[in-house]
Amino acid sequence: MISRITLILLVTLVFSDPVSAQASGEFEIARAKYRGGGDWYNDPSALQNLILFAKANVPIPISESYKDVSLGSAELHSYPFIFLTGHGNITLNSAEANNLREYLENGGFLYIDDDYGLDKYIRPVIKQVFPNEEFVEIPFNHPIYDQVFEFGSGLPKIHEHDNKPPQGFGIFHEGRLVVFYSYESNLGDGWTDAEVHNTPESLRQKALQMGLNVLVYALTRN
Repeated sequence: MISRITLILLVTLVFSDPVSAQASGEFEIARAKYRGGGDWYNDPSALQNLILFAKANVPIPISESYKDVSLGSAELHSYPFIFLTGHGNITLNSAEANNLREYLENGGFLYIDDDYGLDKYIRPVIKQVFPNEEFVEIPFNHPIYDQVFEFGSGLPKIHEHDNKPPQGFGIFHEGRLVVFYSYESNLGDGWTDAEVHNTPESLRQKALQMGLNVLVYALTRN
């Protein structure tokens, strides 16, 4: 599997789209800042730990730090992968929605992780970004579930909330998956330092493995 990933990444690195790599030669990824009162900033160690896990497991030139970027900022277009999470409200004005749509249509990728409580807010927001699209459940045989690690039954369940199965949803643009949304899984909490949520190490590893799948898919499929 790693040899296949190496080949894909080598092909990706010669792609010159500015959304795919920064001038340093390393990929830098970002966390989304948004308005509305939701805690976009929670679990700051989560994305940092995913980056370190990625560097330890695949030959990917990724920066060890990430940036916090507003959804309405022109800077958004400099990052190939945007992570969005939280528990509460999120709002976009028309300029922010247009900026995010342009980013996604031009090669960007948004990964949304419901940290419990985000679902009822994020769905209308994505509808605002893509008025003619609906979230569709991603089948278990989709390549996002086996990029590096095999998840033949879909997303792992990291934290229990409402006794619902984890689900992965997506938005496609011209046949390309541009938004991936994990619901009732809580991958981000599994990425955090172990003592933050007292997540068993076995579940932390599953969360990081699935997170790496999403990251590698985003960086190699655009």
